[in-house]
Amino acid sequence: MLVLRLLNVVAPAYFLCISLVTFVLQIFVFIPSMFRDPSTTPLFSPALLHGALFLFLSANALGNYVLVIQSSPEDLGKDLNLGKGAEVADWLDGSRSPGSALPSTHFCRLCARVTQRHDHHCFFTGNCIGSRNMRNFIMFCLYTSLACLDSLVAGMAYISATLSMSFADPLAFLTLLPHSISQFFSGALLSSEMFVILMLYLWLGIGLACAGFCCHQMLLILRGQTRYQVRKGVVVRARPWRENLQEVFGKKWLLGLLIPVQNVESSYRRQKEK
Repeated sequence: MLVLRLLNVVAPAYFLCISLVTFVLQIFVFIPSMFRDPSTTPLFSPALLHGALFLFLSANALGNYVLVIQSSPEDLGKDLNLGKGAEVADWLDGSRSPGSALPSTHFCRLCARVTQRHDHHCFFTGNCIGSRNMRNFIMFCLYTSLACLDSLVAGMAYISATLSMSFADPLAFLTLLPHSISQFFSGALLSSEMFVILMLYLWLGIGLACAGFCCHQMLLILRGQTRYQVRKGVVVRARPWRENLQEVFGKKWLLGLLIPVQNVESSYRRQKEK
């Protein structure tokens, strides 16, 4: 448990550090290298378009990241009847007694609270993912993967121009790291160039991981399930996939694709207000 709590603190700091390094490289290294003569650069030059695209992706990724943390799943343990003498840590999925809990709820030991439609605990946000922040979490994964892909392409273009090499051969990227390591220790490669090459592989790994995780979450949403339900073998009621999507993304789903907006309120809170 101590290791998990330490990871819960280190992982968000790691993500913010990677985001800061990516922003600095893009704004101060990659994009300026695309300008040949700034005085004659047209308004819609590739450098300006790339810079605008990167800022759009970064703003959405960081905006949804903040909303995931801000929209913490509400602690249902304060309002639910857990039964006399029942410990919250022993309570899972309403198994204590009828009416003691809502379906798809779970007690997280790291957050020390009961959340509705618990999916998993995200260490990179230091928060549980549930009904209130699922949409923002998916948007965060989507835009993080796109920002990493954008940085990967820009970084490859920068390395290609700096080292006068071509990535037309698919094996060129796979053999770039071992060749770069040998050249770095022989003194033929600068430390700044080696750092950019290492970041290329880091962006590739983070981008693929976020894209795969986002696709997996979307498949679960279409089936009306959460990762916690799949792990515990909980059977869910079959519903149309449109209803499952609307429950997570809401009616104004298109707005959430373009700008970071607050997620829909949980069905539990709507039931309480009624």
